[in-house]
Amino acid sequence: MSIMQSLFGGMGGKDRALIGLDISSSAVKLVELAQRGNRFHVETYAIEPLPANAVADKQILDAPAVGQTVARALARSGARTRQAAVAVSGASVITKIIQMPESLSELDLEEQIKVEADQYIPYSIDQVALDFQVLGPGAAGSGTVDVLLAGCRKEDVETRCATLELAELQPKVVDIEANALQNAALFLQHQMKDGGRDKTIALVDMGCTNTSILVLQNLQPVYTRDSGFGSRQLLDDMMRYYGMTLEEATQARRFHNEPEGFDLEVLAPFVSDMGQQIDRSLQFFFASSSQHAQIDQIILAGGCATIPDAARTLTDQLQIPVVVAEPFAGMSVSAKARPTQLAADAAALLIACGLAYRAFDPG
Repeated sequence: MSIMQSLFGGMGGKDRALIGLDISSSAVKLVELAQRGNRFHVETYAIEPLPANAVADKQILDAPAVGQTVARALARSGARTRQAAVAVSGASVITKIIQMPESLSELDLEEQIKVEADQYIPYSIDQVALDFQVLGPGAAGSGTVDVLLAGCRKEDVETRCATLELAELQPKVVDIEANALQNAALFLQHQMKDGGRDKTIALVDMGCTNTSILVLQNLQPVYTRDSGFGSRQLLDDMMRYYGMTLEEATQARRFHNEPEGFDLEVLAPFVSDMGQQIDRSLQFFFASSSQHAQIDQIILAGGCATIPDAARTLTDQLQIPVVVAEPFAGMSVSAKARPTQLAADAAALLIACGLAYRAFDPG
């Protein structure tokens, strides 16, 4: 399937041990899953904060610092697996669904995409890691198949691989963040109305500096969007309102030692801003699709999802049911994965969970 350097490579073989590693702007998040019969099991997990400015705008700026953080997360988790899946995202990642003749073999399809890729990728092809995946038949009677074409600057892929190697990990899969969210949605069906069947559901991952939205229609992706909003805005609001430094605001949030009046003065307006950001992204979705006019449910993930009562407040503001993601609710959990702490961190681990699932996905 790979054209230049795989973005979708599956595990293959019998060795399915794989660590899902989400490198965000604020932390390294690690999840390792196992499968026992038809049930998944959490083997290990860890969250390790990153130094300031080690990652910005989805780009790794300080590979040694990130590599050291990954190594600490591995040590904290106790994981023995040394194969990992990571994700690329941001402006350098291009995805597009294209139509190709259904009569082409996989080899011929690969050759044809090589020829036509420069129509869809705004970078020099020799600077791009490119891959594709056949999604299924195109429009009825068209004689075509829908193909997901994905491209990313090779530099971004190579930087992530080199960072993992600094922590003595083998980069087995380099995926796209939106794909990881889609995979993680498999573990959220228990929270979806009617299991997601015939429903339009928005999965909102709101982290430190970025919000990713994936809209699913009948469990299939129909829209994705990233925006530059996250919990860092809350720290900025604290710094401005109370005259705090960034370190003071961070420590106050970490140890729940915010100034008196914080909930009403700063937190409530921030949650309102969360709602406005989500609503803006959904309006973009409605404007891009004449087939969709409503969202049946929102599943909130990322660090912002842990804000107390955020789901209830957003439900009232948006007039759409909002629930906090619980991807591990149907899984057994090893003692090493600290079940109580895992439950508290679960919503922030959605991308790492989706990446860990690649161990069981032949894709």
